[in-house]
Amino acid sequence: MQKVFQLIIIVPSGLSMLKSLEKLNLFRNMLTVCDIKCPRLSRFEFIVRNTYGFKSLTNLKISNNNITSRILNGLGSLKRLGYLDISMNNFIGGIPRELGKLTSLLTLNLSANNLDGNLPKELGRLNGLDSLDLSTNNLSGVIPKEIGDCSKLLYLSLRNNKFSGIIQSELSNMISLQEVLDLSQNMFDGEIPSGLGMLKYLEKLNLSHNMLIGSIPHSFEGMTALTSIDVSYNDLEGRVPETKAFKDALREQFEHNKGLCGNITASQKRDNEVQTTEFINDDLFRIWDFDGNNVYEDIIVATEGFNDKHCIGVGGFGSVYKVVLSTGQVVAVKKFHSREDDEQIDLRSFSAEIHALTELRHRNIVKLYGICSHARHSFLIYEYLERENIVKLDWIKRINIIRSVASALSHMHHGCTPPLIHRDISSKNILLNSEYDACVADFGIARVLNSNSSNWTTPAETFGYLAPELAYTMRLTEKCDVYSFGVLTREGIMGSHPGEFITSLATSSSAVGDNVLLVDMLDKRLPPPVADILKEVVTNAKLARACLKTSPESRPTMYSVSHELSSCRVSFVDSFDMITVGQLLREDI
Repeated sequence: MQKVFQLIIIVPSGLSMLKSLEKLNLFRNMLTVCDIKCPRLSRFEFIVRNTYGFKSLTNLKISNNNITSRILNGLGSLKRLGYLDISMNNFIGGIPRELGKLTSLLTLNLSANNLDGNLPKELGRLNGLDSLDLSTNNLSGVIPKEIGDCSKLLYLSLRNNKFSGIIQSELSNMISLQEVLDLSQNMFDGEIPSGLGMLKYLEKLNLSHNMLIGSIPHSFEGMTALTSIDVSYNDLEGRVPETKAFKDALREQFEHNKGLCGNITASQKRDNEVQTTEFINDDLFRIWDFDGNNVYEDIIVATEGFNDKHCIGVGGFGSVYKVVLSTGQVVAVKKFHSREDDEQIDLRSFSAEIHALTELRHRNIVKLYGICSHARHSFLIYEYLERENIVKLDWIKRINIIRSVASALSHMHHGCTPPLIHRDISSKNILLNSEYDACVADFGIARVLNSNSSNWTTPAETFGYLAPELAYTMRLTEKCDVYSFGVLTREGIMGSHPGEFITSLATSSSAVGDNVLLVDMLDKRLPPPVADILKEVVTNAKLARACLKTSPESRPTMYSVSHELSSCRVSFVDSFDMITVGQLLREDI
């Protein structure tokens, strides 16, 4: 018989006496489940069920812990609750129907748990809800029509579940949807309902990785606010609408369908793509063919035998060259260094980069076009992107770069099985396209995180971005990337590498660093950020401070970082000039 556990939150005794409590935030701790018979609990008296006595509670946030339990009955009694976030835990079982009683809810986030079962139709009663995130669970069944009654939703994500059946046309009743409608990575079938074209304020629509058939409805041409569309990995066919969102989309956002066609100007056209051709040869195991010509010889000619004047970067495992092919297309070629015997490249680095980039598909990760292994030269062919000096970028561009890198790392850590650790997140490995979207590059030392064994490594990252625990434990976790991201983010705020400042945070005199005013840390070469940009800068600073914690267990996940960067929910307005670095970890900022 399965052992039954009661969810216990270990907090100081006496908290349950605060009957007028309005906000309870216990996120980013190490809360877990405990056996109710555990003797050490006699020192504490606060059980989750006691929160149901807090009739004045408006905010309840216990996200990013390690709680394994069902969502206990009783939440429906918190009639004033406006914000409920229990994401990034291990909650199991179904979603209680009584959540439909919380008619004051504005935000409901149950994402990144292990919830299963059907979606209760009672959630349709939450007609004041503006954000609903149920992504990354094991929810199944059809979407109840009643969900369409949540007509004030701005954000809806059901991504990465096991929902099936047709996409209900009632979703078109959510006429306020503005930020996101994400139904990707499920098992939806049937045709895309034409009614979705009525969502004229929607900016991002993701229907990828389902089993949808038919064509993209003509009604989508009326979605004038749409900036991002992804319908890849379905069974769609026919022409795509002639609107800017579709024309500017990347080819990857339409690939793996039955037969979509149309004018997608942002991606390379099919005739100009790098295509693969297999050769059986002692010296050459794979070569990539470009527009009918042998790209290997083309690259040798274009670089004049890899002359240094075409080199744009040198790393530990190879040199990168800017190559203008005979067709006029510009690509980047990374030629791997030979070993001392001049006979063999570093196969481990070569293989690591190939493995990483053939598995990863993300708009903020550099794209691999081709692979060549030859007795004379071995190289990888990438899309060509610029490396821009951060001091030349304004606040908006810097914020977009940080958000893009966070999204890429979140995908690597939480969207891949098993997770992939980059191990060298630094400014030199962040490249920009013409629209200043950032792409993470150089996966030569990337490692797959094996959950079945210990992950040990020797420090190989760029100096100044290395997580402190690697210096003495050499144990690799995804939190090593999180720390490097924190350094990168701080660099974006300050305009230069924050070396001495980070050192002060890690020493016994860290209070010195914590007492520094945030305004004094901002890059003085830029005008002070104003209005909404100011809130974005503070959000970046808050998350950088959290990512730079000495203890890896105390750092947030990249999933939570990416989500917070996208939502930007800082509440400060007037006190910016007085905010210190230490205060950035307060929830009320």
